[in-house]
Amino acid sequence: MYRDVSACNTYNYGDALYWDARYLQEGGSFDWYQRYAALRPFVRKYIPTCSRILVVGCGNAVMSEDMVKDGYEDITNIDISSVAIDMMRKKYEHIPQLKYIQMDVRDMSFFPDESFDGIIDKGTLDSLMCGTDAPISAAQMLGEVSRLLKPGGTYMLITYGDPTVRTPYLGRPAYSWKIELYIIPRPGFQRPAGSTSSKTYLDPVPTTENALLPADFVLEDPDSHFIYVCRKMDETADLRNVPSYKLTADVL
Repeated sequence: MYRDVSACNTYNYGDALYWDARYLQEGGSFDWYQRYAALRPFVRKYIPTCSRILVVGCGNAVMSEDMVKDGYEDITNIDISSVAIDMMRKKYEHIPQLKYIQMDVRDMSFFPDESFDGIIDKGTLDSLMCGTDAPISAAQMLGEVSRLLKPGGTYMLITYGDPTVRTPYLGRPAYSWKIELYIIPRPGFQRPAGSTSSKTYLDPVPTTENALLPADFVLEDPDSHFIYVCRKMDETADLRNVPSYKLTADVL
């Protein structure tokens, strides 16, 4: 497995110094890829509001704030940047449902095994894949994610990486993840005039036996984002008993 350079540039996105400098320079807030409104149907389906949730690589995004407004009760946010964490702690000190901790996602030994019902990753694995020693960093991160998930828990990855570059990492037998794939267009995408497509983004995308897209699959938006819903299975977990909710587009 190799470094994923499909959407990388010369920056080292796995370096805390890069992110500290960026947050000092930019300030404000920024959500990578998608806002919560677009992701809400998927989050609500797979992660109940009573869940204990970990958001990795939270940065200065407002997604966790939006989740609290939507009824989520316990969200821990971590980021490698101490600058981002200090900013977010001050911003949300009045919201007890939100906690912010400076931490490297490759070493989350601060948390005991099986600490979280849901883990959300919006671009953090992608950042590591653009850094040095990308395969090692990705394996370290995903190993920690697997360790921290409770049986039946969900790791939700929002990424630019299609199955050819993400399945080799997510599909390792050691994680015991049952994976479903969704594909949603980038914000602002509109189907071409005259399009007769009846495709809905709320249906999981069928994949091959190797967990790849079928050879004849065509992306409506070439800059789509991929949502991998990875649910942890083991001898004691029966996913038929994990709460599941109808996936609807009422907020899209």
